[in-house]
Amino acid sequence: MAKAKKKELGLGIRALLTNMESDTPTSKDNKSSQSESSTAEIDIKSIEANPFQPRTEFDEEKLQELKESIQTFGVIQPITVRKLNSRKYQIISGERRWRASQLAGLTTIPAYVREADDQGMLEMALLENIQRADLNPLEVAISYQQLIDECDLTHEELSERLGKKRSSITNHLRVLKLSPSIQKALKLKKISLGHAKVLAGIANVEEQVAILDQILTHELSVRATEALLADSKVKSKGASAPAAIHPEVKKYQDALAERIGSKIAIQRSDQGKGSIKINFSSDQELNEIMDILLQE
Repeated sequence: MAKAKKKELGLGIRALLTNMESDTPTSKDNKSSQSESSTAEIDIKSIEANPFQPRTEFDEEKLQELKESIQTFGVIQPITVRKLNSRKYQIISGERRWRASQLAGLTTIPAYVREADDQGMLEMALLENIQRADLNPLEVAISYQQLIDECDLTHEELSERLGKKRSSITNHLRVLKLSPSIQKALKLKKISLGHAKVLAGIANVEEQVAILDQILTHELSVRATEALLADSKVKSKGASAPAAIHPEVKKYQDALAERIGSKIAIQRSDQGKGSIKINFSSDQELNEIMDILLQE
């Protein structure tokens, strides 16, 4: 089911980029991405929202504040659109300004116009949305996955393009594998990405939801959630609590987990013997971990 959705999404985005209307210029010179033009005043009714905009909800109070600002000072920063045909444009970035301008009663809006029909335009649109929009972690994760799927990027390549740590990319993407109830709590900011990262380390969905209930009921911090999970594992095995990890070993364990972007457990005896356990949730994640460990 997930694969079908991915295929449908990919075709939809590519159709937006390639299926220009018949009255769009067809000269070969116009088939490549164009550079930003000077600002143009565009009829606000001729602009449509991007259906693949990562942000799905807009704060009504902030929209009203922006509307009042626009009524007083006008639209200070032009939006960016792409030309679909001679009468229609689609937003690349600036949807909030466009919505607020409509509320303010504007009939036109200043915009940079771009013409594009290739994958580079898709990448630019998604990157701009991720960098500029105030997205929740779930929306960011969806945008990351879109870039990976549609632009054929690895986690490492995406981290380089965004200027973010690879572990941050991986932690966001793990959110997409969580149960709907956890995703909803994350979207509503009832839990943080740190909580979601801990919950993603639980294989059993029912246990994930049970821990989520504990987090919400007792307003647990991320550290308290980790402690609760560790305690529940000890009780389920009927074992005694594990010995405290040496501070120096803990430092290496945390550094390694940050580098790889996955949960790490270092077990060491007083004699210096032990093992390192690395958790992964898919073959793709295993391959990425191996790439990091084996790179020269």
